Amino acid sequence: MNCAIAAILLATAWPQFGHDPGHSGLADSTAQALHAVLARVVMDPFASVERESQDGDLLVHYAAPILDGDDMFVELKGGTPSQPSWGVEALRWEGPSLVPRWTAMSDWRPEPFGNPNEGPVFEPVFQPVLANGSIYMPGGGGSVIRIDRDSGAMLARFGGSDAMTFAAGALTAEPNGNIDYDVIALAASGDPWTSDVRGAWLTRITPSGGIFRARYTDIVSGAPAATAQCLGIFSMGQLPWPPSADAIPPSIPCGSQRPGINAAPAIAPDGTIYTVSRAHFNSRWSYLVALNPDLTPKWAVSLRDRFDDGCNVLLPLNGSPGGCRAGARTGVDPSDNTAGAGRVTDDSSSSPMIAPDGSVIYGAYTRYNGSRGHMMHFSARGEFLGAYPFGWDITPAFRVHDGTYSVVTKENRYPIGTYCDDPQWCSPFEASFLVTQLSASMHAEWTFENPSGDEWCVNGPAIGADGTVFMNAEDGVLYAIRPDGSLDRSLILSTGGGQSYTPLAIDGRGRVYAETGGILYVTGTPARVRAVRP
Repeated sequence: MNCAIAAILLATAWPQFGHDPGHSGLADSTAQALHAVLARVVMDPFASVERESQDGDLLVHYAAPILDGDDMFVELKGGTPSQPSWGVEALRWEGPSLVPRWTAMSDWRPEPFGNPNEGPVFEPVFQPVLANGSIYMPGGGGSVIRIDRDSGAMLARFGGSDAMTFAAGALTAEPNGNIDYDVIALAASGDPWTSDVRGAWLTRITPSGGIFRARYTDIVSGAPAATAQCLGIFSMGQLPWPPSADAIPPSIPCGSQRPGINAAPAIAPDGTIYTVSRAHFNSRWSYLVALNPDLTPKWAVSLRDRFDDGCNVLLPLNGSPGGCRAGARTGVDPSDNTAGAGRVTDDSSSSPMIAPDGSVIYGAYTRYNGSRGHMMHFSARGEFLGAYPFGWDITPAFRVHDGTYSVVTKENRYPIGTYCDDPQWCSPFEASFLVTQLSASMHAEWTFENPSGDEWCVNGPAIGADGTVFMNAEDGVLYAIRPDGSLDRSLILSTGGGQSYTPLAIDGRGRVYAETGGILYVTGTPARVRAVRP
């Protein structure tokens, strides 16, 4: 066989969340047209039960499928609704059919649910990765399990501790085969969200099985001590916020620095590792962290005091419905009367993304602009370059063109209270649901509005090699959007409503994979249609 052909056949199409170590979301192949659903795989048989228990919402973060040639590896939930388990199912394309090959279940468990302020309300992600000819999946006690990709047999377990230690977030594979992921040791007794963590580590597993760790308390330089007091927010009884132009909210203990529960480390071409961290008790004290390839600290920059677009800017005029209190300083976050802070929250699955110029983009949460968050942009040296006022639960994708690059993200404008949940003071924003392409300087180049008027339920877009953008939405429809922002075509996958935020993927043959309602749908053009295409 010709070596070039062999390389194409053996190339890994989508080995991890975001496609590659930098989470670009950019496929190597051009996607097929969305003519039909070619296959469907049930990932979560309990989705309807989970939706009913949450008043119609499916509060689950599902994994991206792992794609390599004709092989697919997908997250699978088993057990029972009250005692679920998680694992990986392997399938293979045989002609037009996806044929199951093996299933390997893990003893991994998600972090326990918290409350709307701290800790996860969404089910955390179980995200495997393909590297070194094997599947690696999260295991119990903060471990990682290596699985033979052909048989599903367990080859090794790396690390592991007690039941309150967790492999948190997606695994990331470096080009050299290292596996990087986060581990959090929550309090062994009591409420883990009101008790400080016992520890948190960025962990590396080498191809030979070596394990190396970097403690978050060591790599997040400049962060307040765990016992220090950090500014909290004003009470609901003090609405409208801020209580006065010079008001200062009460302080609360910061807690130790630890990673966001669903975040995946990102690896730059020079080997620099980027991750995000937050104070355990207060997500308003969050950081973007860079490590050298040997896991030694490189730099850490605070996400605090980055925005001046609160009162009188993104919010209605002070004293008007939905606005801050009359007399508030322009630009401040009304909840704490300081400049806006990017927050790493445990219900977000945003991860750092490495742009083509080596800069870093991270979708942080902010509440004061209708929970839309901010897409934050930093140089490879940690300099803050600016932000766009949407970033909630999205790792964007990019495409390179005309000597520059563009970043593609969803932009949900939610019909919720401006900066609080009390309609007397925080009247809702007007809803609109957009896909937005940003320039390298984070300015909008075009927007595409969902024609059904429904929310985009995607946390990782996929872009084909020709620049076509693929996004799924609350309406159960998969959309293909041309590089100029116009609609190419769409395909109905399921009935809408109560969808979870999910990632997309594209395989080496151009089939597009999208999830809705706990089911993975594979879309494309049937072979008989391709055969007669001119």
